[in-house]
Amino acid sequence: MFQMSKLYHNFHHTKNSVFSFVLLLPLFLLLLLACNGFSVFYINLSVPAKTSQEPANLLPEILPGDKPVKKLSSSSVMYAVKEENPSLNLKTHLSLLQKPNISMVSKPEKQPHRFSPQTLKALQLRTTKRTKGFTFSTKLRAFFQNSNCKLRFFMTWISSLHSLSHRELLVIESVFKSNPKACLVIVSTSLDSPKGNAVLKPFLNMGFNLITVSPDFDSIFKHTYAETWFNRLKTGNINPGEVSLGQNLSNLLRLVLLYKYGGVYIDTDVIVLKSFNNLSNVIGAQSMNIETKTWSRLNNAVLVFDKHHPLLYKFIQEFALTFDGNKWGHNGPYLVSRVVGRVTNRPGFNFTVLPPPAFYPVDWSRIRSLFREPNNGIQSDWLRRKLEQIRRQSYAVHLWNRQSKDVRVEEGSIVHHIISDCCIFCNISTSSL
Repeated sequence: MFQMSKLYHNFHHTKNSVFSFVLLLPLFLLLLLACNGFSVFYINLSVPAKTSQEPANLLPEILPGDKPVKKLSSSSVMYAVKEENPSLNLKTHLSLLQKPNISMVSKPEKQPHRFSPQTLKALQLRTTKRTKGFTFSTKLRAFFQNSNCKLRFFMTWISSLHSLSHRELLVIESVFKSNPKACLVIVSTSLDSPKGNAVLKPFLNMGFNLITVSPDFDSIFKHTYAETWFNRLKTGNINPGEVSLGQNLSNLLRLVLLYKYGGVYIDTDVIVLKSFNNLSNVIGAQSMNIETKTWSRLNNAVLVFDKHHPLLYKFIQEFALTFDGNKWGHNGPYLVSRVVGRVTNRPGFNFTVLPPPAFYPVDWSRIRSLFREPNNGIQSDWLRRKLEQIRRQSYAVHLWNRQSKDVRVEEGSIVHHIISDCCIFCNISTSSL
C-alpha cells in the first residue's frame, strides 16, 4: 500500500513538471526568436573592391584641340558585381549564419587570339635582320646623312620578291625621273636580300639614292600609339581579322615612318609624274561631292608630311584605338577620311587636301579605260583631252592594282604614253606591265 502511494506521488509530480514545461515553452521560444532576430540585423555586407584596369603604355602627348580619348586596356579579367541592397552598411556577429544578398560573377578570361600559321609566318618574316649592330633606325640615319637628299620617299613591299613585277620597277623609275635628287627607302624583307639587291642594282649604278631595309616593328613603332597596338597583336589580344595583316601593317607603317622621318609615302602602284619639291603637308582626295565641291573620300596611297606632324599623330592614334581587321579600308582610306573630317578647322593642324586630279585622276571603277587604245574618233578625242589634263594637273597617277593588275597595256593608250614620259631605262615591254 505504501509503495502504491509513493508511485502515485511521483506520477503526480512528473505530470506537474511536464505541464509547467509546456506552459513555459512558448515563452522560451519567443525569447529565443527575439534574440536571433536582433542578431540578424547586424550583418555586415562587405562588397569586394573594384578591380583596377592596368593603363596602357600610350603617348601622354595632348595635341591642340584634343579631346580626352579612351585608352587601350591590357586587363584580361573583369568582375560584374550585382548588389540588390547597396545601401546597407551593417556590422555582423554571425557571418556564417546567413549568406549576404550579393552575387559576384567572374567573367571568363578572354583567351588570346591564336594566329594562323600564315599570320605567324608573316610576322616572323617581317623582322629586321640585325647584322653587325645595324638596326632599322641606325641604317636609315646613316643613309640619309650620306645621301644628302632633298626629298625622302618611302615605299613598302610586303610580298615576295617573285611577286615584284615590271609595274613596281616602273614606279621606282618614275620617282627618280621626276625627283633625281631624292632618296628612296623601300621597307621590305624580300627586297632586303642579295637577290633583291641584284634586281635594284641598275638604279644604284645610275647613282640614285636607294636603300632597302627590313622592318623592325618594335623599333619603328616605339614611343607611339602603334607600339601598344603591336604589342597587343603579338600577344594575341587583338584579332588581326580577315583582311590581310600585311596590308594593315603597311597602313600603319607608312604613318609612323612619315611621323618619325618626314617625307613622301607612295604605294607601289602610283606612277610619279612631277617633282614633289613644292608639296608640303598634303593628302589627296579620292572623290568629290559635285554639288558641295567638297571632298567625299580621301586616300592614303600618297601622303606628303613633315616630321612629327600632328595629323600623322592623330592617324596613328586612330589606328590603334579603332582597329578592325575585318573591314577592308577601315584602317586605311576610311581612317584618314574619318580623322580629317574631325580635325578640319581645328587649331594646330595645318595641311591641304588636294583635289582628285592631283593623285587620283581616274577612279578605281574606271581605271581600265587608261589601258585601252582608242577605237574611234570619239575615243581618240577623249584620250587626248584626258592625257593633257593628267600631264597638266596630276603629280601622280594611282593605277589601282586591285582592278588593273591583270590588264594589258595597249599601245596608244594613256598608260602607254605615261610610261614613255616616266621611264628611265625604257626597255620594259608594255604588255607585261
